[in-house]
Amino acid sequence: MSEVRILATGLGFPEGPVAMPDGSVILTEIRNNRCSRVTPDGKISLFSATGGGPNGLAVGPDGALYLCNNGGSRYVEGVSMGQGPHPDYKGGSIQRLDRATGAPATLYSECDGHKLSAPNDIVFDKAGGFYFTDLGKRYARHRDHGGLYYALPDGSKIVSLAYPMLSPNGCGLSPDGKTLYAADTEGARLWAFDVEGPGVLRKPKGHAPHGGRVIAGLPGRARFDSLAVMASGNVAVATLTTGMITEISPAGAIVRDVKMPDIYPTNICFGGSDMRTAFITLSDSGRLGTLQWPEPGLKLNFN
Repeated sequence: MSEVRILATGLGFPEGPVAMPDGSVILTEIRNNRCSRVTPDGKISLFSATGGGPNGLAVGPDGALYLCNNGGSRYVEGVSMGQGPHPDYKGGSIQRLDRATGAPATLYSECDGHKLSAPNDIVFDKAGGFYFTDLGKRYARHRDHGGLYYALPDGSKIVSLAYPMLSPNGCGLSPDGKTLYAADTEGARLWAFDVEGPGVLRKPKGHAPHGGRVIAGLPGRARFDSLAVMASGNVAVATLTTGMITEISPAGAIVRDVKMPDIYPTNICFGGSDMRTAFITLSDSGRLGTLQWPEPGLKLNFN
């Protein structure tokens, strides 16, 4: 395992990295209400002035980028992580960002008449639709429920698949597309859902009320953030507080723990010709790190 090399600094709680074909990384800056592009030499430039709280990001079938916008978080001096909703918060949304200009357009802000709370992470299936998590907002004395959703990129359909969940964060699909993974932050649990078809999850008896089954969990102070699926089918989960990337097999075994130079590694994605170049958002310190992983990440649909 190579050492983590810092590619960029001065980012405002970065998340949602996407490795682009030209070698750059497009990521979100929740604290700065924008999406940015980081070139291979570490230069940072504005990609999209989205407003709100840009979080998870993915390339869609039309080449545009699709964004989970959590609606904005309140930040206080000396604390890196958001402290509940921003004073101007009105709800979350799914946005489409033009590939050439970065211009944002809102696709969804509600489902079945209920406002989206804090969309967090997103993954496209081979059919061209996308699954996304809604983390829910944390308030001083209560929190919104989270959930799993499926939607089409043309704005024509959104459905709720698993609700309520405590704090669903990262999501990803297995190499064969038959399993949807979701990382639950507060319980440090990795859930799996059986996919019967595009936007259809099986709900077997004997599992959690939302239909998922626990693959693995971590004890103590660990909290799960986003994830990336490996070409082997393992799942690499960014683990908060312990500052690890935790790679977990589909059977639930901990394959490896890789220590990061940050207590809040929040997201991981893969790129490069062999898909072994990992890009990791180090959000407590506002940096983007990169290192060579022992095995390749899964090539995402449409990217």
